[in-house]
Order: sequence, then structure tokens, then C-alpha cells
Amino acid sequence: MLFVLIFFFLLIIGCFFIGSSQPSEDVEWGVNYSVKQTEFLGLDSKQTYLALLDDLKVRKIKISVHWDLIEKENNNFDFSDLDWQVQEAEKRGAEIILAVGMKVPRWPECHMPDWARNMDKKDQQDRILRMIGKVVNRYKDSSSLVSWQVENEVFLNFGACPWTDAGFLKKEVDFVKNIDDKPIIITESGELSLWLRSGMVGDIVGVTTYRKVWQEQFKYYLSYHLPAVFYERRANLLKFFGKKVIGTELQAEPWCKYSIINASIDEQMTTMDINHFRENIEFARKTGINTFYFWGAEWWYWMKEEQNHPEYWEEARYLFQ
Repeated sequence: MLFVLIFFFLLIIGCFFIGSSQPSEDVEWGVNYSVKQTEFLGLDSKQTYLALLDDLKVRKIKISVHWDLIEKENNNFDFSDLDWQVQEAEKRGAEIILAVGMKVPRWPECHMPDWARNMDKKDQQDRILRMIGKVVNRYKDSSSLVSWQVENEVFLNFGACPWTDAGFLKKEVDFVKNIDDKPIIITESGELSLWLRSGMVGDIVGVTTYRKVWQEQFKYYLSYHLPAVFYERRANLLKFFGKKVIGTELQAEPWCKYSIINASIDEQMTTMDINHFRENIEFARKTGINTFYFWGAEWWYWMKEEQNHPEYWEEARYLFQ
């Protein structure tokens, strides 16, 4: 039995880790965007969004639709901010992905409004489907909308969430598909998964790419020394089954011991100085995956406007222009 386990372990190592990747020569770059993150950094959310569109000329944006912002009161929806974001993207011919569900990008991951917190799980799920239905019906005909992301990293136990339910994820995906036929993105950790579960649920698998992070459990900075070929081989495996892989979170902001606004610039540089930034871009190219959405565009703007560090913004400008 031990021999069999060793054999399969070596087989996995050989299949996924040994060898070199074929770099992508033409990567399409986009950014993640969250109203909550801009406000957390003390920025004007509209000014930040327009700077991405008009200064950097970003034309691919993945927007987090935070449930607790669009439905602060039960069955009282306010789409004014989201309407504006979609309309501004349409004016410029930009492509957008809307991430919907209870768990979407940015801390605390699960953005449940206060009025829903004391409901039982079934009632919460009913309200989630109602919210998703409102969003999908409202924006499905937008000329800028190219796909939906349903939930965020459901298979990863991360965030302040009341529950996880893979069965409900499948129900959400079917619900969205009954309203709109655009591709569905399901996301997974790029570092801690083979991506197969997401590939079974969605049309596109979106993966994270983090290179250096603060590990709270063990109190140290963890560097992921995973080779680019590890990403390429998993992407090729899913491609064999007719699934596309994109990078939905390419680390381009600090993941430090303290939250960004409570960390010194020196502390932030531990995981994201300009060299880390450039190295992560080069690593993304080496994976062979041809679409990546940066994680941290709001931070670039904050660094430029508030911290006198425009180098990240200027470095990104070369990619987008």
C-alpha cells in the first residue's frame, strides 16, 4: 500500500510540476474593482473607477456586486452605483464581469446584509437567489457584460461566512443560466486546488495567483514557490474537457500582517514592492494562461494619490496602453 501511495505521489509530481511551460505572448489584462475597497482606502469610488477607465485605459473589469450594498433593506434594491459603473463601461466599449452571490471578492468575502443574518439557511438562500435574479435580469442585455461570476472560491474555507454549500452553488449556476446564456465563471484557489470541482460546475474556471502572503495561522510570510508549469498543466487538463481557465486574481497589492491602511509602507513592501509587482506579471505570462485580472488596482490609485508612490500605476499603464 505504501508503495502505491508513493507511486501516485511521484506521478502527480511528474505530471504537474516537472518541465517548463510555454509562456503566453499575448496576455489580455484586466482589473478587479470593488466599491468597498475604494471606500476602505478612503478614496472616491467614482473617481477611482474613471481613472482606471480613462487614465489607464483598462478595458476588462471584474466588478464585485456586494449584496449588502445593493439591498441594505429587505427587498429594497438600490442599483444606482452599479448602474453607473455599467453605463460608464458601456460608453467606452469596456468588457465587464459581474460577480454575484453571497460570497464575492473582498473581505469579509461573504457580504450578507444585517437584516438577513438571523434567518435560517434556507431563507437566506431564497433571498440570495432573489437578489441574483434581480441583478441578472437588470444587466443581462448590457453591451459590456461578457460573463457572470457566481460566488467566489466556494470550495476554499476562507472568509467570515455563515455556511458553505456546494449543492447550492450548482443551484445558483442553473438559476443564472435559466435567465441568461452568457458563460459562468467559477473561481478556485490557484495554489491549493486542482480546479476540477470548479470545472465541473462552470463554463470558465477562474483562479487566483498569489506569490507571497502573510500566513496568520503560523505568523510568518509564506512564499508560494510553485512553478508556472503547475498552472499550465492544470489549465491544459481542463482545456481537454472543454473548459477555459483565466486568472481572476493576480496579486498586485500587499497581503501583509496588518490591513493596508494600518501597515507602514515598509511593511507593505514586504509582499509587494515594485520588483514583486513586475515578477508577478512575468510569472503570469509564463503560466501560458492568456487572461489575467489584477488584484489591487484600487491600491495602485491609493499609492499614487495618497502615498506619493505612482510607480505601480505607471507600470500598469504600459500594460494597458
